[in-house]
Amino acid sequence: MRLVEKTTNAAQTDRVLARVLMPKKGEPRDVRMLYLIEDEHNKQRLSWSDRTSFTIPAGNEASFETYFNAFPASYWRRWSQLSSVLLAMDVEGRATISVYRSKHDGTRISVINTEAADEHIEIPLELRNFEDGGWLWFDITAETDAQVRNAAWVAPQDPKEQVLDDGTVVPPQPKQVAVGIPTFNRPRDAVNALHALAEDAYVEASISHVLMPDQGNQHPADEPDFEDAEKNLGGKLRIFSQGNLGGSGGYSRIMYEALNSTDAPFILYMDDDIAIEPDSIVRAVQAARYANQPILVGGQMLNLQDRAQLRTTGEAVDKDIFMFRAAEHAVYDHDFSKYPLGYVGTEQEDLDPRKTTSRALHRRVDVDYNGWWMNLFPRVVAEQLGLPLPLFIKWDDNEYALRAKEAGFPTVTWPGVAIWHMAWADKDDAIDWQAYFHMRNRLIVASIYGPEDPTAMLKNMSKSTSKHYMCMEYSTIAIQNEAMKDFLAGPDQLFDILESALPRIQAIRKDFADAQVVESAADLPAPTGAPGVPTRTIGGRLAKVKKFPWAAKALMHLRKPENRDHWNAPQLNLTTEEARWYTLARLDSATVSTAGGTGVAFRKRDKKLADDLVAQQKELRAEISKRWPELKHAYRDARGELTSHENWGKIFDEQ
Repeated sequence: MRLVEKTTNAAQTDRVLARVLMPKKGEPRDVRMLYLIEDEHNKQRLSWSDRTSFTIPAGNEASFETYFNAFPASYWRRWSQLSSVLLAMDVEGRATISVYRSKHDGTRISVINTEAADEHIEIPLELRNFEDGGWLWFDITAETDAQVRNAAWVAPQDPKEQVLDDGTVVPPQPKQVAVGIPTFNRPRDAVNALHALAEDAYVEASISHVLMPDQGNQHPADEPDFEDAEKNLGGKLRIFSQGNLGGSGGYSRIMYEALNSTDAPFILYMDDDIAIEPDSIVRAVQAARYANQPILVGGQMLNLQDRAQLRTTGEAVDKDIFMFRAAEHAVYDHDFSKYPLGYVGTEQEDLDPRKTTSRALHRRVDVDYNGWWMNLFPRVVAEQLGLPLPLFIKWDDNEYALRAKEAGFPTVTWPGVAIWHMAWADKDDAIDWQAYFHMRNRLIVASIYGPEDPTAMLKNMSKSTSKHYMCMEYSTIAIQNEAMKDFLAGPDQLFDILESALPRIQAIRKDFADAQVVESAADLPAPTGAPGVPTRTIGGRLAKVKKFPWAAKALMHLRKPENRDHWNAPQLNLTTEEARWYTLARLDSATVSTAGGTGVAFRKRDKKLADDLVAQQKELRAEISKRWPELKHAYRDARGELTSHENWGKIFDEQ
């Protein structure tokens, strides 16, 4: 252990990699467990008046082996210039600081125990033991009433230069970032995000600019507290009014303006409909500053509706079927309130795949891309690669990460850097208007980075279409057919249809019953019933086998003409979870709730319509397969023009 004088000089501040934070006042217990875990035998709780200090009563213990306060050492070892890190804090009173590390399987190993009494301490900790995974953290035991201030994980040195593959030297960059938040008709969310950027002076000092493309007709500037939010940002906010160019148009505007009108060394994308842990902004910047090479730093997603739940630790693209999937060793939907970072379980639990532990969270996960709910780009990457493709929405984040990876700039999804966002399971984006962009843009990105033979991908698409067919999701098939047609039309039209594609797709959807949302099933006739039709799934290893009889009955039903008497009243009212193929494929009508629970769609089976749509898509898939080499060549060659600063500038000049 090394003891030094207390200091607050700028150099030390610029070396802080992650502050140890207390929860915001009023947070429920499950959210507090993202920050600290108090020993169950404590007679009194810890207290704090701000987020960077806390008081711990004599005899109490607390652990900071938590999502936001443990140090993801394996990521710093793999991606950074550092070989060690300092744990620093100011202690008033007397307390024992116990530092631990974990192995990639979650096994805990004691590193050092030291007593601190009325002093500033810095504990140097090596990173060499974290090749495959592992975290660092500390527990504290108060020998007397003690107060801890300014605890942080700190770099022992300033960042060094980075050298690109071509020998270009990127000098060390200042701790400054331009934050970009595109918004579309979410004025309340947008203003809340602006408030969050300014609520912590330490974080706000690292934000050089705030860039907000406003693409809707409900404006943040019309919110009653907008002027306060703008004032708190001290002149850093710039709003750009433009038409609805989608996420890719909003994020392209941010990158365009950041390169044109700021000198920010880093550009951070964030969604408008999120809740922010502000320190994550600085953590992302520091990860990029200290990286061995320029990297894209992705923030992880916590579930906005279940806030102790981590949605995923990392994602990849399946190169065969060209579809996003979990990265190797990734974890989905982990609830830290039930399974804290330190919960490695028993040996029996570890061997049982049905049991949940936190062991997998200690393994480093390498990814292909990160969603743009939070993603940081070094300026040098944006300068070399250009702007996003004009895809409107969906797959633009995947494409840019794949482009960057191809150029030698990997993406790292960084633990402890996170926002809260609506989980994908709470959206209908696989079947609503977004299904068009999912399909079209998947094909476009696959043509640039995907397989030479598209057979596996097209079979995967056919399988999805079969499910839409069985689930009476005819509007989805119809707009996916439009997506295939637009893909076949080639890359030259992408800028031309950037604003017009969505209105066209919405116009197509409005003629389909499954796309028309009724406020409540109570507004329709009562369900007539469907005896014998299963509405609950089967779990266990034999689930697929047990569903064979269901599939057989479903296929028999689908071969018959529909009974249109059931169009007058639904046979069943189904929740989103109940609306599975083995249920809907045996019905001629049903209401299905939207994922958000805001209404229902009255789906009606129409065999001729469905058969015609599927036949059309079969022909389109055949044409894509036949023309695949030509299309790959066309889209690959057009990438430079589609992502150029100049061509995007023309679009923005027209707004």
